[in-house]
Amino acid sequence: MPAFNRIAIIDGCRTPFLRSGTDFIDMMAWELGRCAVKGLIAKTGISGKDIDHVIMGCVSTDIATTNVAREVMLGAGLPDSIPAHTCTVACISANMAITNAANLIACGQAEAVIAGGVESFSDPDIKISKKYRRFLLDLTTFKRPKSLIGKLKLLKGMKVSDFIVPERPSINEYAVQHTMGDNAERLVKRLGISRQEQDRYAEMSHQRALAAWKLGILKREVVSVIPPGKAKAVDRDNGPRENAVIDNLSKLKPAFDRRYGTVTAGNASFLTDGASAVLLMSEKKAKQLGLRPLAYIKAYAYTAQMIETELLLGPSFAIPMALEKARLKFSDIGVWEIHEAFGAQMVANIKCLGSEKFARERLGLARKVGDLDLSKLNIYGGSLSLGHPFGATGGRLVTTCLYRLKESKEKYGVVAGCAGGAIGNAIIFERA
Repeated sequence: MPAFNRIAIIDGCRTPFLRSGTDFIDMMAWELGRCAVKGLIAKTGISGKDIDHVIMGCVSTDIATTNVAREVMLGAGLPDSIPAHTCTVACISANMAITNAANLIACGQAEAVIAGGVESFSDPDIKISKKYRRFLLDLTTFKRPKSLIGKLKLLKGMKVSDFIVPERPSINEYAVQHTMGDNAERLVKRLGISRQEQDRYAEMSHQRALAAWKLGILKREVVSVIPPGKAKAVDRDNGPRENAVIDNLSKLKPAFDRRYGTVTAGNASFLTDGASAVLLMSEKKAKQLGLRPLAYIKAYAYTAQMIETELLLGPSFAIPMALEKARLKFSDIGVWEIHEAFGAQMVANIKCLGSEKFARERLGLARKVGDLDLSKLNIYGGSLSLGHPFGATGGRLVTTCLYRLKESKEKYGVVAGCAGGAIGNAIIFERA
């Protein structure tokens, strides 16, 4: 990418990430996104007339707001002349929104883009049964019988349960019909990852997040939100737990493989509501507006692996690809922010990145990718403790990474994640 057209990240912010069913329970995803975008505008001082596009990631979309990015930017008071679109790549949806924004700028289609993501699992769409749906569609749209007898004929084969039992919400992998948790269980058995390794990683995540909040470090990236009907603003995450220590975590029962499993609610990420937003610009535009970027995008990569065995190993595939594109070594990276889906997934990726066998057999490399230094990884906590609103997590990762680059004076940082469908992503940032 030419130096004059470098993609600058000006700043980022997010709402607090809250466990679903808590203080954001009465807020729709677009409302959370509006709060993040308004916070970003206030933080950067950018004028709406300087924004060319808005992109938001979202996974569990509300049918009432299918292009939630448009609702977000309108709700935030941006001019209605700004195009907006929504994208979904499971847990790395915001990552994709951010790199899509970079592509628009690199291609000359935009000079400034707001990108991020939104998610609410407090009020997901729940379907009535398939038979009931078909009955209603035949009754009102497809067949539309005129007579009472014709309408009654549509009831043939229907049971009482078809009318009262809804389809249970599910986040299964459609292609293979199992959950990420099931996949995590198979991964730990295949790689020989112990329950203790998973719990210790979860403990580390929670304790680091608690310490970061105690020191006020995460306050710089969070905008407060006043939920409807509440008198007090919410200004911090409610996921980190003081009691998330090895003695307590080790007592929890398996959540997926009830008999032989080791993945529990304590070493897995939880359903979360939240939103994030990041401001990207061409370097030229940033200079024109007198804005100082936090960093520039150096390179990025997306990968796809085998769903049955490598669903959670996206970072292990995407990181080496991004490093190659950037012509950097593993040792050049001083800041690591990797999405924590499970303690098992994090331990697995750390093992794979440091494995000579994995490098040879799955990456076609002569030597291992590198040994990940835990003192440089997710030092202020991660998705296991801060929470994981699917569509928004990438915006949090990017914002935290860039602030860490600024404070540490390291030159390069990496954001990486795994996603449903066995998709991986890694983005390399260069400190401004």
